[in-house]
Amino acid sequence: MKWTDTLDIAIALSEKHPDVDPLAVRFTDLMQWVLALEGFEDRPERCGEKILEAIQMAWIDEAR
Repeated sequence: MKWTDTLDIAIALSEKHPDVDPLAVRFTDLMQWVLALEGFEDRPERCGEKILEAIQMAWIDEAR
């Protein structure tokens, strides 16, 4: 996975952290959680606030 795979990342996060409210996650924590996902292979410096927002929104949709 890369930073642009927001839906895949959101699905993986919802499976790994099923009891977490995506709205309560700080972007610094979200970034670390994404970097720790199995199969994630991208560089931290390629991530920005817009990408983290997109991941968070996809995670919120996935959690519904």
